[in-house]
Amino acid sequence: MKRTALFIVVLFILQATGISLHAQSVTTTPAAVNPQMVADSQSIVNVYKNIHIPEKKPIPYVPIREADVMWSKDVWRIIDLREKMNLPLYYPTKPIGQRMSLFSLIMHGIHENNLHAYKDDKYKLFSTETLIGEKEIIQALGADTLFPGTPNETVNLRADYVQQYLVKEKWFFDKQASTMRVRIVGLAPIKVFHRNLQDANGNITVSPEVTREVLFWIYFPEYRDLLARYEVFNPNNDSQNISYDDLFMQRRFASYIYGESNEFDNRLIPDYLTGDDILYEAEKIKQQLFDFEHDLWEY
Repeated sequence: MKRTALFIVVLFILQATGISLHAQSVTTTPAAVNPQMVADSQSIVNVYKNIHIPEKKPIPYVPIREADVMWSKDVWRIIDLREKMNLPLYYPTKPIGQRMSLFSLIMHGIHENNLHAYKDDKYKLFSTETLIGEKEIIQALGADTLFPGTPNETVNLRADYVQQYLVKEKWFFDKQASTMRVRIVGLAPIKVFHRNLQDANGNITVSPEVTREVLFWIYFPEYRDLLARYEVFNPNNDSQNISYDDLFMQRRFASYIYGESNEFDNRLIPDYLTGDDILYEAEKIKQQLFDFEHDLWEY
């Protein structure tokens, strides 16, 4: 009886002091989030927004009448991307954001903009009969394919194999403006590589000779809208980049003559000359173009 009375007294004291004998649920307040660790993505990573080149349009060609062209000549030349002046056309070998090499940009135009590519055929160049697709280009160039046959299939083109471009130009004298003009007609990426040789025993060795293979041709005027919207990296000034279209129209590239139209239909110099004679012939054609324009003027 005394124990029961003592228990009732203790219980009354505990209730009076606000202490409950039942288990209490423990709740924790989340720690405050550091505002420095939360931020929206910066829309402008530079001090200004680059809008000039992405919205740029190519400068239209000056209209030319057949009656005004008193002389013309087809000229082929090589742009070697290993030359220092041409390095901005070669790098980056893999796209970095909106920055692409010339070949990556051409392939982007074929894949995304449905632009056309043509086989290397001197008699039917830029003809519907010589059209080729993206798969044929990938097969000719070579690519590393990740996750083939799945929705995540990724094709990494070996763009570093393209180390030269063959350029077809039309040189002509416009008597209306009394000016020698030149227009680029087409560009052809050239794959530069060493072939794998296999002997009778099945052993594979790499040939010491360099092989050059024209992958395809593009019609330059068709690609001008695309080339005008992407910039070429300027190693000397980040705020003075120009577009690919500006680079070609202003002829900011190093090259050498590789052929001209002639009566033998040997459009490329290596078709009829070898060794150092190729260089001498290229300089001869270059000098002829200069002398022709120079001799038109009278003093």
